[in-house]
Order: sequence, then structure tokens, then C-alpha cells
Amino acid sequence: MQVIRTLFIALVALSVSVGALAQVQAARGKATVTYKGKSAPADAKVQALSKAQLKAVEMYYAEAGETEAANFDAVRDKILADPDRYILDSTVLAEEDNPSTQQYTVAVKVSLNVANLRNAVKANSAVAKAGRAERSPLAFLVVSRQVDSVKSFDDRVYKKAEVKQEYAQADSASAQSNEGEKVRKGQVATNASRSSQSKSSMSETQSIETGGSTTRKAAESTWRLIPSANLNQIFTATFSKAGYKVSEAALIEPYTNGQFKLATVEDDYRAGNDLKPATLASVVQGMRTAKIPFVALGTLDVNLADEDPATGMRRVAVTVNAKVLDISQSIPDTIASVGPVQYAGVGASDDEARTNALKLAANNAARDLSAQLTNIGMR
Repeated sequence: MQVIRTLFIALVALSVSVGALAQVQAARGKATVTYKGKSAPADAKVQALSKAQLKAVEMYYAEAGETEAANFDAVRDKILADPDRYILDSTVLAEEDNPSTQQYTVAVKVSLNVANLRNAVKANSAVAKAGRAERSPLAFLVVSRQVDSVKSFDDRVYKKAEVKQEYAQADSASAQSNEGEKVRKGQVATNASRSSQSKSSMSETQSIETGGSTTRKAAESTWRLIPSANLNQIFTATFSKAGYKVSEAALIEPYTNGQFKLATVEDDYRAGNDLKPATLASVVQGMRTAKIPFVALGTLDVNLADEDPATGMRRVAVTVNAKVLDISQSIPDTIASVGPVQYAGVGASDDEARTNALKLAANNAARDLSAQLTNIGMR
């Protein structure tokens, strides 16, 4: 029992440490500089090291995705001006001095302070430079759900057979008869003979051609919504840290003159993956009435739990689909989107794994959306 308790405490500590280290990421970079002389001077080595470290930062942004990569230009000068603020440590992996080509190459591995990098991007964004009164309100309506029931259909099979038959028949008949009579000494003798012959033949040819089709119908799923108060806090905190004025859709509903109803949106998400046109129109009209120009819509779909092969703990995957609509125009426009992308969480129980997965998915989705809004200069 003591061993199980110790193992559980260790796993909890590991999960906490992983969460803390999420703000520190390792990256590698490589750079080459040209020099004059018989060997690389000290200033050339310093220059190559600085370039390799910058390449490592660029590599981190490239691997983080298109949205994050667009932010690299915003922080390049800040990294060059104060590298120690963003690079916690740097290790030289390999170096090569080639006098014949007068080139010096160095490869490094660095630990990046991701929190400071993100803060630098936010500080340079349009929304951060704008006053609070100039910032546009943003409403978000993101629900988390799990499959409640699945209705499947048997295959519908249609078979068709075409039968062709051909007959051929030939008949022939012949008949022959002879009759005679003789008179002899007052007596009459008669004789008769008759013969007949018939012949009949028939042939039949039959051919069968078969075909058909099989119709398969996709399964229909219904969903149950999962209480998402914690997710609301995550989305609110992430957008607020980015500088946006964000509000939950439930808080805006009373100011829409009854045009927007949260319950209607939830009913649509229980029945399928998309909002009905009438529901989407009510969201747009309601938010316009409340003078909210931007709306974030999305779902976090929770898969069934299974065993994590690496730890033996319970594992749950969550699929994220979300987008931000600009409804200030006559025709709403999607200005940011994320997904479908999947995140997984582990825990001692199904509930714990599901909670960890939802938090991870919500955090990353909100961060990705806010980064895209920053890239387009939204205030």
C-alpha cells in the first residue's frame, strides 16, 4: 500500500513539474560565419554563437506552427538586444573551424524562456498598445462534450439478375401407305401397308447476368455536454492576458433582447457538429444587438478513455475545433481558426485524465486563437 501511495505521489509531482516546464522549451540551431586569417578569431566565434542561438529560437517558432512562426519577426530585435532574457542557457554541441574555406560553424542547444517570448509578442501587439476603451469586446462560446449515444445502420443491399433464354426447335414428319386388291376364282384378296416417321429436336441456351449495389449510411451520434466552468476561466484568462476584452456568452445573453439563446446553441451541439443556419443567425443578430463585434465559437470533443501505454494510467484525447467570427461586417467573416487538432491528458482516473486533457486543449486553443488575432493586428 505504501508503494502505491509513493508511486501516486511521484506521478502527481511529475505532472506538476511537466506543467511548470511547459514555459521552458529546448531548441537547436546551427550557424556558419566567414572570417579572414589562418583560424577563426574570437569575435567570429562569438558572432557564430549568437547567430546559432537566434536560429534555435527561429527553429522553435517554426516547429510551433504557422501562427507562432509569424510572431518571430516581432521578437527578433528584442532577442538580439537582450538574449539572456529569452535564452536561459546555451550548450555547444559541435563546432568546426575550416581554414581552407575560412569558415567557422557551430551548433548549439538552448533552453528558451517561452513565457518571456510570449510576453514580448503581446507587448508588441496592436491590442496591447491600444487603450482599454479602444479594445474591441469579444464573446466566446466554446462547449465541451462527449458522445452520449451512437445510432448505426445496417448495410442496404440491392441485387439484380437478368436471365436470357433462347429456344430452337425443328420438327419433321413423313407417311407412306400402300393398298392392293386381287380377284382370284371368285375370291377377293386385299392387302394394305402403312408406315409413318416423325422427328423432333429442341435446343435451349440460357445466360444470367447479375449486379447490384450496397448502400452504407453513416452513424448518427448524439452528445452530452460537460460542465465547462473551468474551461471558461482558461479562455477568459488567456484572452485577457493577451489584452482582449473577453466575456462569456452566458453573461451577454440578457443584453441581446432575446435574439440569442445559449440553450439553443447547446441543443444544436448536442445533435451534431455544426450550428443550424437559424441558430447561427440568431447568434450574429444577438451579438450585434449587444454591440459585440467578435465571437469565438467552438467545440472540445472528448473521446473515450483508454490506457496510456507509457505510464499505465488512464488517457483521454480531446479534439478541438474553434474559430473567431468578425460580425461587424454585413457578412460575418472568419478571422482566426484552429483545428481539428487533438490533445491528450493522463490521470489516475478517467475523470482526472479528462480534466487534464480539456485544460490542455482549452489552453492551447485559446493561445493559438489569440496569437492569430495578434498577427492580424486586431485591437
